[in-house]
Amino acid sequence: MTGSTQREVAPELACPIAPVVDIVFSRWTTPILWALHEHGRQRFVELERRITTITPKVLTQRLRQLERDGLVVRTYHAEVPPRVEYEISELGRSLAPLFAALSEWSVNLDQVQAARREYDAREPVRPRRA
Repeated sequence: MTGSTQREVAPELACPIAPVVDIVFSRWTTPILWALHEHGRQRFVELERRITTITPKVLTQRLRQLERDGLVVRTYHAEVPPRVEYEISELGRSLAPLFAALSEWSVNLDQVQAARREYDAREPVRPRRA
């Protein structure tokens, strides 16, 4: 560009939604947020039962990250035995329209599967030799 002082931006930073995707769509975030949104405040073991394929270590890590990001609220109750509950925050609830739009788009998953089958059925492309 002539006459301007525009800085170049790394391609991964040029897309304004990339940071949102990194936060919201990292592995396990959506199932955790969905469970908290659908079923309300829950203890760790309740989340663990609802999301059966997640390990306790990973659930702990994801809950900490979601708390750090402000999407989940952790409440510690100082009683015997101690009780910890997790719930989706107002910031987390603000993602509802995004999840609703993605849910609406999910009607296209059959087309995605058909495209994958069609692609996979093609003869493999062999690289040209130089």
